[in-house]
Amino acid sequence: MSGWFVVHTQPSSELRAEANLRRQGYETYLPLYRRRRSHARRIEFVDRPLFPRYLFVRFDPSADRWRPILGTFGVCGLVRFGDVPVPVPAGIVDALRASEAARTFDDPVSPMRNLGVGAQVRVIAGPFADLVGKFKALADMERVVVLLDLLGREVSVRLSERAVAVA
Repeated sequence: MSGWFVVHTQPSSELRAEANLRRQGYETYLPLYRRRRSHARRIEFVDRPLFPRYLFVRFDPSADRWRPILGTFGVCGLVRFGDVPVPVPAGIVDALRASEAARTFDDPVSPMRNLGVGAQVRVIAGPFADLVGKFKALADMERVVVLLDLLGREVSVRLSERAVAVA
């Protein structure tokens, strides 16, 4: 009976191992999550393996030839007990696929994304630390606009999302 098994890959070779296994006719699954990455003042979203150095492959160990998996480029080996591949418990891969489709594993969204205008926020870092203000708007991907009471009047200040917390 066919089941899912875990393949241990070489460092940063999950995609290479998956492509080579598919080319050999195996059904594979590499769970991914979306991560926000900023570099050189540019923000981009990249897909990263949920389990670094691991992916899943489906085969029947009693009927299929599974030893070629061990010699596939990008593969270190199979998770085995002695010389017998250990199957993944039933339903795990289906649950992972459902969670991945629902974007459960993606980087968490900042709580600032759900705030309404006028909500109380506290500055937790920077020169305005410990001041309480009102949320005004999202400035861009990583900044928010907060109204702070400075020198007797409300001043609009742009701050990093990481420097502000819900009060």
